[in-house]
Amino acid sequence: MPVLHPVDWSALPAPLRDFWTEYHLCTLSTLDRHGAPHAVPVGATLDLEQQCAWVITRRGSQKIANIRRDPRLSITQVDRGRWASVVGTGEVLEDEASIARACEMYAARYRPPSPSAERVAVRITVERFLGGAQVLPGTS
Repeated sequence: MPVLHPVDWSALPAPLRDFWTEYHLCTLSTLDRHGAPHAVPVGATLDLEQQCAWVITRRGSQKIANIRRDPRLSITQVDRGRWASVVGTGEVLEDEASIARACEMYAARYRPPSPSAERVAVRITVERFLGGAQVLPGTS
């Protein structure tokens, strides 16, 4: 399994960058209060400019409670034999600028999100990428 660590945002392999712009839903895995995995489908985006990943969701969701308690997480997307994961830590942000940026990134990859007074943004500090050789060729 190829691993990209540490992350050099200016030199991400093109197949990895491209894969994260295609329309694929992802699975966000956080840790519940017992330390067990909590995996849910999400739309996730890479932000090359701000060198992070983003997820938008509702303030009261279980994933937000989990991230507030323990910020470690992973996001995985799969398309047949291609796959890639982001491993890092999440920070729940409720300021207008962060939510707007996360929504802008989401709209570019998926579609404009419906308005929501309950929306928060999760900014993910990426510690490493994992993936198959199709998206991370030549890494180890």
